[in-house]
Amino acid sequence: MAGSTHTVTNQPPPLAGYDVFTADRALTAAVDRHLAPELREEAREELSGLGRSCGSAQARDWATQADDNPPTLRTHDRYGHRVDEVEFHPAWHRLLGKGVAAGLTGGWDRPGGQVRRAAAFLLWTQVEAGTTCPLSMTHAAVPALRHEPALAAEWEPRLTSAVYDRGLRPAHQKAGALFGMGMTEKQGGSDVRAGTTTARPLAEDGTYELTGHKWFCSAPMSDGFLVLARAPGGPTCFLVPRVLADGTRNVFLIQRLKEKLGNRSNASAEVEFAGTWARRVGAEGRGVAVIIEMVAATRLDCVLGSAGLMRRAVTEAVHHTAHREAFGGKLIDKPLMRNVLADLAVESEAATALGLRLAAALDDGGESERALLRLAVPVAKYWVTKRCPPVAVEAAECLGGNGYVEESGLPRLVRESPLNSIWEGAGNVQALDVLRALGREPAALDAYLTEVGAARGADHRLDAAIRGLLTDLADLAGAEAGARRLTERLALVLQGSLLVRYAPPEVADAFCAGRLGGDAGAAFGTLPATLDLASVVERARPVA
Repeated sequence: MAGSTHTVTNQPPPLAGYDVFTADRALTAAVDRHLAPELREEAREELSGLGRSCGSAQARDWATQADDNPPTLRTHDRYGHRVDEVEFHPAWHRLLGKGVAAGLTGGWDRPGGQVRRAAAFLLWTQVEAGTTCPLSMTHAAVPALRHEPALAAEWEPRLTSAVYDRGLRPAHQKAGALFGMGMTEKQGGSDVRAGTTTARPLAEDGTYELTGHKWFCSAPMSDGFLVLARAPGGPTCFLVPRVLADGTRNVFLIQRLKEKLGNRSNASAEVEFAGTWARRVGAEGRGVAVIIEMVAATRLDCVLGSAGLMRRAVTEAVHHTAHREAFGGKLIDKPLMRNVLADLAVESEAATALGLRLAAALDDGGESERALLRLAVPVAKYWVTKRCPPVAVEAAECLGGNGYVEESGLPRLVRESPLNSIWEGAGNVQALDVLRALGREPAALDAYLTEVGAARGADHRLDAAIRGLLTDLADLAGAEAGARRLTERLALVLQGSLLVRYAPPEVADAFCAGRLGGDAGAAFGTLPATLDLASVVERARPVA
C-alpha cells in the first residue's frame, strides 16, 4: 500500500546509451569542415566509437565514482620512507586509460591530428573533466620538449603513446608516460618571472639541481614535469623526471593536495624541490619562451574543455525539457523555455566552432595560421571560458530543483565551469596577452582581420560589429583599462564570422541578433521572439 504513493511519472529517461559525437551536429559539421575528404570517414568512425563510450552508462558511473572519491596523498610508507604518492580510485584509472587510448595525448604528427584530437577532447570532457588535465599536460609538453631535440627523441614516443602505463618506474621501462607542469609559486602567481626556485648546474652538461617550491603543480602523479627555475643565465625550463634512470625516486616532495571547488577527481599539489635532479630544456634564460609553447597548447584545451562542458550542460537541459511536461505540454515547446534553450545552444555552438577552427590552424602550421593563433588563442581562452559558468548555471535551472541535486550531474558541471577561466592564465592575463599581440605582432591582427573579413557582407550586424572593432583598434594608447572589453569584441566578431559562414542560417541569425546586434538582454533566454528558435533547439537535441 505504501508504495502506491511513489509511482514515478513525468521524469525524463536516463541520458545514456547514445553516441555523443554523432548526436552533436555542430561538432560533426566542424570535423567535416576542417578535415581533408580522405580523412573524414576514418575520423568519423574513430570519433563515433569514442562518442559511444562517452554516452555509455558505464562511463557515466565511472565519472561519478571518480568525483565522489578524490585522490589522496601518501607521503610515507609504513617504515617511514618518503614515497610521495598520489592514490586514485580505480574508476579514475579506467577513465584516464580510455582517454590515453583515444589519442588525447598525441595529436602532433598525424594528418588532421589536431582537429581529430580536439573533437575527441571536447567529447571526453563531457564524461569527467578531471581526467583531461593530465591528458592536456602530456599532449602540450611535446612542442616545449622539441626545443631540446635529444630530450624530444627520448620522451615524445612515450608521451604520444596510446598505452596508459600506470605506476612510478623509470620512464625507459614504460610503454607510455604522462607529464605535469609546475610554474607558479606562492609569491608570484601569474608573474612566473618572480619565481625563486633555483637551478645549480651539475658536472654533466645540461643537468642541474633544483631547490625551491611550486604552489601549483598539475598532475603530480605523472612521470615527468616541465618546471621553471632560475639558473645562472636567468629563468629556464627544466624536465624533472619522477623516477631516475637507476630506479631511485627523484626528490619530489608533495606537501599537500589542493582542496578545489571542482575538478575534484584530479590532483593538484604543492611540491618542494630539495636537490632535485633536472635536465635543461632549451637555453638558459629562455625558460618562459620555451614553456609558453606548452601553455599555448593547454590554453587551447581550456577553450575545448569549456566548449565540452557547455555542450554537456545544453544536452542535459534539452533532454530534460523534451521529456518533462508542465502547464499542459512539453517544456521544450513552451516559448519562454525554447528561448532559453536556443540561447544556450547558440553559445555552445559558437564555442565549438571557434575551438575547432583554432585546432585546424594548428594542423595547418602555415605562417598566417600561426599568426592567427597568436591572437585568437588568448581571445578564445578569455571569452569561451568565461561563458561557461553562466551556461552551466542556466542549464541547471532548466531542470528546476532537480538540477540542484547532485544525482543530476549538473552541480558537478557548475563546480567545474570556472576552472578553465582560472587555469593557464586568468582573464586579465589573457586580455593583456591580447594587447601584447596587437602591439608587437602586426601579422597577428592581419591574420585575424583576414579571417573575419571572409564573412563581410553576409550579415549587416556582423558588418557593423567589424566596423566598430576597427574603430577600437585604431587607437590602443592606454588600452589596458579596456582590454577586457576589446578582447570580448574580438571574440564575438570572430565567432560571428564563423557562424555566418558555416552554421545554419537560424543559428547565425540568433547569434548576430543576440551578441552583435544588441537585440537581446543580458541574461539567457532574451533573444528576439521573431527568430526561428525551434530549429536552433532541434539542432541541439542529443538525438543520433
